[in-house]
Amino acid sequence: MTVTYTAEVATVRGLGCFLQLLKRWKGSIYKLVWMDLAVYLTLYYCLNGLYRFVLDEDGKELFQAIVQYCKIYIDLIPLSFVLGFYVSIVMTRWWGQYTTIPFPDNLAVYVSTTVHGQDERGRVMRRTIMRYVCTCITMTFTMISPKVKKRFPTLDYFIDAGLLQQNEKEIIEDLNKKSPAYSKQWLPIVWAASIITRARKEGRIRDDFAVKTIIDELNKIRGQCGMLLNYDHISVPLVYTQVVTIAVYSYFLTTLMGHQWIDDGNNYTFDVYMPIFTLLQFFFYMGWLKVAESLINPFGEDDDDFEVNWMVDRNMQVSYLIVDEMHHEHPQLLKDQYWDQMAPVELPYTANTIRETHPLPSTANIATKVDTIDLTPSSIKIDDFQSNDMNSGPITFTATGNRNFSSSMRSRGGSFSTSVPDGSMTRVNSVSSMLKRFFSRDESKPDNRPDSRMGSTQELINLTQKPKPKLAPDVIEEVDEQLTITSQRSVKESRPSVIGHFSSPSDPIDIPSSYRSGETRGSQSPLSKSAPVAGEEDEHDHISIGGSETDPSDNDDEFVKLKKKRSEERINRLEMFARFFKKLS
Repeated sequence: MTVTYTAEVATVRGLGCFLQLLKRWKGSIYKLVWMDLAVYLTLYYCLNGLYRFVLDEDGKELFQAIVQYCKIYIDLIPLSFVLGFYVSIVMTRWWGQYTTIPFPDNLAVYVSTTVHGQDERGRVMRRTIMRYVCTCITMTFTMISPKVKKRFPTLDYFIDAGLLQQNEKEIIEDLNKKSPAYSKQWLPIVWAASIITRARKEGRIRDDFAVKTIIDELNKIRGQCGMLLNYDHISVPLVYTQVVTIAVYSYFLTTLMGHQWIDDGNNYTFDVYMPIFTLLQFFFYMGWLKVAESLINPFGEDDDDFEVNWMVDRNMQVSYLIVDEMHHEHPQLLKDQYWDQMAPVELPYTANTIRETHPLPSTANIATKVDTIDLTPSSIKIDDFQSNDMNSGPITFTATGNRNFSSSMRSRGGSFSTSVPDGSMTRVNSVSSMLKRFFSRDESKPDNRPDSRMGSTQELINLTQKPKPKLAPDVIEEVDEQLTITSQRSVKESRPSVIGHFSSPSDPIDIPSSYRSGETRGSQSPLSKSAPVAGEEDEHDHISIGGSETDPSDNDDEFVKLKKKRSEERINRLEMFARFFKKLS
């Protein structure tokens, strides 16, 4: 069972809050290392007694030489790095196994919400689905946890616990005989999915999205059970575990000689009988190793292993409570005590509660004066046109250090100078600006009439000196589409709508459809039908939109007319492009 101590350290006050935890025995380092420590001290004092009372002078010299040798080369073992990295991997794996454990709560809520029916059959379906899910999880636990395996050694114990019926047990056993190589913990999930499908056919589940949601949750539980089996099958590589174990035990076997007291005049007299720092090293490193050994399989019977048997009981009880006891049940709907308020200012406090202030953002105490805010735009500003006449000069933009934004905005409405200062950058009209002015030109004028907005002769010469721009067809098409949409918006016409044709309820009328090539005007397209008369059954639902079929002269609706109009405008635009580039060349 997991040893918890969070309640004792919820509030750290006084001196040595965590020192109180050192008094515990269950799950403590003392319980893990006391036997190893006893063996270590026994060997240590045996060698120490051999040096003090048994060996002669030559033997003591040899003993001292061995101690000096071990003391020099003991630091070559990278114990801290190897052991620390191993424990980090094991801790990550331990937490990953806990988060992988499946709980049926979400599925129980989905089943209770979507599987309708207050009769006995609906209740049986809901309870059976959740029983199968709990059976799958329990069968998975029996394959990875010795505690659960002792509780359910065979399938007969599943029948005694109410997780399986006799006929279900026979199906599993028969399937195990046909395919004994693989486990069958997934079989109850398949049964639960079949029940979901049957409930949908019977109309107890009212839409396919609910079916998909439940099936996805069933697959998620099945995947989590499979992942637990993968954790059981694939552990931390054995070679790494062996390296860590050999490193720890070889280190402390070396300290048995390297940390011995010898009479060479260099040792401290108070370290004669008790190697204090050697014992601390043993506690830390050996305790570290024992933690990794106990957490590498958290489904065992150690103090910090998971409460798997408790999970089995909990899953069954919670599942039945959700899908049966609380199915479509909720308390009476009443007005809350804050009904006449928008929201409570704060909830009441008790006398022992500490009031907490509202958390403030990190910049809440930074005071900023409004008059010091610099509303400067970008340092490079494109100058406005002095007038619409292109004869006023080329387009210029100046690069200035700092410009007041408000004065710049005021200058837009007045006479803003377009003179080029020293060091400023100038450029002539680009093709894009010419196209922009060309499209904004009044098209009612004759083509042979000179347009002042087309620019001066010098501008046309500058344009002709540059490479001729080549516009891709898709770019021209995009510009033409945007202009067509803009021109259509300016026309105050209401778009055709189906609602306008059916302002008041009336009898079904025939709706004309678009005729294909080769069809007569009186025939009707199979893609569109008129509303069926009373008593006539149709295999599929048909929706048709159009005008009245009684008027064959009105074959083209408003959308077809709009399409033709757009095509004509597109052709006109292309002709205008041709004339424009002809003038440039």
